Parts: sequence; C-alpha cells; structure tokens
Amino acid sequence: MQFGIFTVSDATTDPTTGTTPDDTQRVRDILTIAEHADQAGLDVFATGEHHNPPFVASSPTTMLGYLAGRTKHITLSTSTTLITTNDPVRIAEEYAMLQVISDGRMDLMMGRGNTGPVYPWFGQDIRQGVNLAIENYALVRQLWENDVVNWQGKFRTPLQGFTSTPRPLDGVAPFVWHGSIRTPEIAEQAAYYGDGFFHNNIFWPIEHTAQMVGLYRQRFEHYGHGTANQAIVGLGGQFFARKNSQDAIDEFRPYFDNAPVYGHGPSMEGFTQQTPLTVGSPQQVIDRYAAMKDSVGHYQRQLFLVDHAGLPLKTVLEQIDILAEDIVPELRKINDEGRPADVPSNPPTHAERVAAARAAGSVGSDHVAAVDEWTGASV
Repeated sequence: MQFGIFTVSDATTDPTTGTTPDDTQRVRDILTIAEHADQAGLDVFATGEHHNPPFVASSPTTMLGYLAGRTKHITLSTSTTLITTNDPVRIAEEYAMLQVISDGRMDLMMGRGNTGPVYPWFGQDIRQGVNLAIENYALVRQLWENDVVNWQGKFRTPLQGFTSTPRPLDGVAPFVWHGSIRTPEIAEQAAYYGDGFFHNNIFWPIEHTAQMVGLYRQRFEHYGHGTANQAIVGLGGQFFARKNSQDAIDEFRPYFDNAPVYGHGPSMEGFTQQTPLTVGSPQQVIDRYAAMKDSVGHYQRQLFLVDHAGLPLKTVLEQIDILAEDIVPELRKINDEGRPADVPSNPPTHAERVAAARAAGSVGSDHVAAVDEWTGASV
C-alpha cells in the first residue's frame, strides 16, 4: 500500500508567532517538504491546484517537473488537477510532458476543485461543472490514446487532425485518479474508465466515505474491470502527532483554531470525532487509520495533509519523519494483513501498465486501448 502526503499550498499566518510566509517562501518550503518526503521513504507527494490566495500552487506541472529532477523514488502526483477549467488539450500535453520528464514516476488526480469563482476566472459556468468534467476528460483520453484526433464537443472549439505532443511515454497514458467527495457522477466516471477513485475525506465522516467508495466499487465491477474489491481506491487524511498525545493536542490547537478552512468553527475535539483528523500519539494515528479498511475495504493509497494552517517548516519536516518512521511501517503491515491475493496492494506502476498494454497488443498501434491492468478488460 502506498503512503504519502499532499499539500493544499496555503500560505497562512503562524498563530503562535504572527509571521506569514510570502508566496516565494511558501513555494520553496513546499519543494523542501517534497524532497524531504522522498528522502524519508514515503511513496507519494501530491500537490493541489489553486488560483486564489492564500494558496500558491497554481501550476502543478511546473512544481512536479522540478521535483522530478530533484527526487529519486517518490511518485509525483496531484491532489487536484482542475479538469473543468483547464483546457483539456493543455492537460493532455502538460501531463504527458511530466510523464516523459519523470520517466513514468507520476500520476494525477482529476477534480473540480472547491473554489466556485475559479469557473468565471477561466471563462466557464459553474452550473456546467459535472458536464465539463465528463466532456473534458473524454477528450483528454482521446488525445492520449490516439495519434490523430478529430473531435467536436460543447465546451471548446473543434479539433481536426490534431496531435498532442509529446506522445505519452512508451505509448501508455498516465494513470488517472478521479477525486470527488460528494458527486456520484464522478465516481461513475472513474468506474467507467477503470481509473482510480480518490475520496479526499478530510472533512467527512467515514460513513459518507464508505458510501462513495462503495458506489465506485459497484460500478467498477459493472463495467467489467474486475471484481468490486479489485477497484483502485485512495483516501485523504490529516494528523498531527507527538510522542505524548497531550503535547500534540496543546501544540496543534492554535493552528486548528486559526486554520483558513475550519478555523473559528467546530472545536478540535468535535472535528476529530467526525472526520479523519487525528491529533495525538503515533499509536493513535495508527489505530485510526488501520480501521479505514474496515469501512471501505482494502485500498491502495493513503495521503495525509501535514503542512497546512501556518505550521512552520521545521514542524512539518518533523511530522514527515514521524509518519515515515513510526506510523507508516505499522500501517503498511496492518493493511497487508488479510489482503486477498487478487486485490492490488498498490496502484499500477507505469511499467505494469506498459506490460499490460503490450500483452493486449495495443502499444504501437494507432490506438492505445484503455486496458485495465489487472483483468485485461478495456473500455
């Protein structure tokens, strides 16, 4: 099972010192965080995409392309690529470029984001959000899978004899997750294509998460990609840990109370009871997240938010070390226990996807089929 971190890239005032990093410092801190996660042995680093203060990660592929040259092992991903407001041609080209630069050490998560004004900023209508997500992704798939594309849709100008460049590495498109916390149509979309489904449930009770994941699993099986328990699932999470649980609570409370998203709202105790946020000892984090598979089944990726709410860089790096040294080894062991042999332990790697495509005879042809790595089924 993969474990890693994601950033929402907020540049927030540290409530204990009153200092606020400027955009330049926050971007550089995020790069340091990603490199440290690689050195610590975590599996994934993912960045969000935002176009409004206090968030600074407006260009994920720029950041991840830089990190491809600075890291050695970690998978580089997004915790949102805005499928609704980015042009699908640019998505296809930019992420194929990242795939080539990173030698396949990447994937991405398509999502609609959580900032309503981003739609008019990029000339789109928020009332068409789901329709944009469906049409734009269908075009991205065509651009990756076909050397020459003729296409006409509702939301952008037609394409005639268009070839996106560079072509995907080894003729196989990047692996895609579809992220949604509340929209059944997005779970359906992920299932239809045999892609991964990521429920970033940092604000939701596990009962809601289980419903969304359950729908995706059911529809994944319906479309012939494998059994429901073979579907590729990822979850989001949050923690703050110290050796002594009371120390963790005392240290994190001012950051929670002033966080840009949930600050000045529910109490930390109430929030941790209703959502996956866990503040305490490493063992408390282990116990909380070891229980996730009891609700959603065996899953393949767990990402944690650790660098938000104004936490200083030194503290964030300490949290990464606690995660890598004290939490992940135990969670990995627990999550491997009882996993059926036919259930993937990780999302498919680029090498596995290439091997599956070659076995299906689709690499090197005019069209690279969307082949499910585990069953051989294709859309």
